[in-house]
Amino acid sequence: MEVASPMVLPLTIDEIRRAAARLAEHIVATPVHRLLGPEVETSCGRDSELSLKLELFQHTGTFKARGALLNVLSLSEEARKQGVTAVSAGNHAAAVAFAAARAGVSAKVVMFASANPLRVQLCRAFGAEVVFADNAHAAFELATRLAQQEGRTLIHPFEGRLTALATATIGLEVCEQIPGLQAVIVPIGGGGLCAGVASAIKLIAPACEVFGVEPDGADSMHRSFAAGEPRAIERVATIADSLGAPYALPISFELCRRNVDSLVRVNDAELRSAMRFLLRNAKLAVEPAGAAATAALLGPLRERLHGRRVALIVCGSNIDAASYAKLIGSD
Repeated sequence: MEVASPMVLPLTIDEIRRAAARLAEHIVATPVHRLLGPEVETSCGRDSELSLKLELFQHTGTFKARGALLNVLSLSEEARKQGVTAVSAGNHAAAVAFAAARAGVSAKVVMFASANPLRVQLCRAFGAEVVFADNAHAAFELATRLAQQEGRTLIHPFEGRLTALATATIGLEVCEQIPGLQAVIVPIGGGGLCAGVASAIKLIAPACEVFGVEPDGADSMHRSFAAGEPRAIERVATIADSLGAPYALPISFELCRRNVDSLVRVNDAELRSAMRFLLRNAKLAVEPAGAAATAALLGPLRERLHGRRVALIVCGSNIDAASYAKLIGSD
């Protein structure tokens, strides 16, 4: 029998509610939207009750603002004076830039050279200094050096108890918004979103199943579950760059391992198809990561979730028009 790591304490409902109260004046309590229509019924079953949790309407366009804010708001006065840094394909960097601006803190963020231009502009609009690295591994190394050399606090894109508590507020909201929830599908990059959401769901509605979804080309959580410990991948190869974490880490891994019922994978073609589906049926133009939960529902979870009350986390959308058009126009 597998034994839970004693080093990673479970989140508590009191902690999650305190995090929600601390964030309340700074974030959007994002709405849910019921998916309806003939194509939805044909694809998912007439008896299914499907709702989108619209975190793309959060500040900066993704759920990341929650974790960035809770981390920045928790800094000591001395740490605030030194400033913060972050590493990201863009969404986390933008969230840290936003949180730093809200708190009056300096931010220098490391972004991948391939980062979407819209996300780079967003970081700069919030006043952050942006530096670039060639790839994910190099970016993490550069951000670590910045933290050491400049005394900045590195706000990790997915690892940490504060980050998990912040994303748990999404699970808290969804349970309040959708009574009798039977399943929730959560995208996984590094696992920080799923760690929090799954923890909250299991505390509030333990019978509700939690499904994590990863891209085929960035399946570090699948590998970690199989190994029973955090594992890395050799390279990231997916159009869902926001889900392209190069490895899993202990806190997010352990909270996911304890609270996620099952993991599934989706490929790039399924992500593109789900993007088109959301455009047709919800009038939402989302980046590939924002379509991951929908891709899982339409693909590997289609039969399993037929006829059930399901929430899909639409984790965000920061993509420029040209990139979006190119993605949905190809197979």
